[in-house]
Amino acid sequence: MAKSYLQPGSFRTVTMIDLDVVTMLTEIELFPALEIGWFNGWTLLLVLYLAYGVLLLVFPKHVVKRLYEYNRSSWSRRHRVFYVTEKLLLVVYMILVVLSPLKTDSFIFIPGIIFFSFGLTGFIIALFNFKNTPLNQPVSRGLYRISRHPQILMLFIAGSGIGISIGSLLVLFIQIFTAFLGRSRVLAEEQSCLEQYGDLYRDYMKSVPRYLFIKTRVEGANSLY
Repeated sequence: MAKSYLQPGSFRTVTMIDLDVVTMLTEIELFPALEIGWFNGWTLLLVLYLAYGVLLLVFPKHVVKRLYEYNRSSWSRRHRVFYVTEKLLLVVYMILVVLSPLKTDSFIFIPGIIFFSFGLTGFIIALFNFKNTPLNQPVSRGLYRISRHPQILMLFIAGSGIGISIGSLLVLFIQIFTAFLGRSRVLAEEQSCLEQYGDLYRDYMKSVPRYLFIKTRVEGANSLY
């Protein structure tokens, strides 16, 4: 006779969890109503950009310069088209967020805030990891030990948290699509790091995933896969 591992009340617990998940999914709309208000998604964007702005003001100038030091001379036409498209979509993303009310009375608000807080905290930590790395070395400390692009990863998590907090499926779609477009820019930047740091960065690429979990295969003198 087969033994049942379901304990009394366990089915009810699982059912309640399933109902909570269904409730959360039904409260996320493709295109929520837009309106101007004090409790819109712009408040979370403001927190994010204020934190970033303060750090840029207190960081040494050479750190800020390095942070924005992109070598775009080797970018292909596809890289440039993807980059421009990504920026245009980010403008649409910000407009939607600014005009979308936070769903403070909804079940999805708390998970959204958790995602946002986690991403914001990680982004700040990654910036300090970047700041504390000598200019002649690739950044490989702190969060850069688990991801080669923790700033991008944490901004994605924070941005997704905002999308969940306002219950907008469209904002989440834009977030994912801009991340896809940004991959081309990331590959170009890694190529630039390979040219600047050589084998030091190549060894780093072999041991640390680009984002999380999946490590990059590196072949040839200057090849990325």
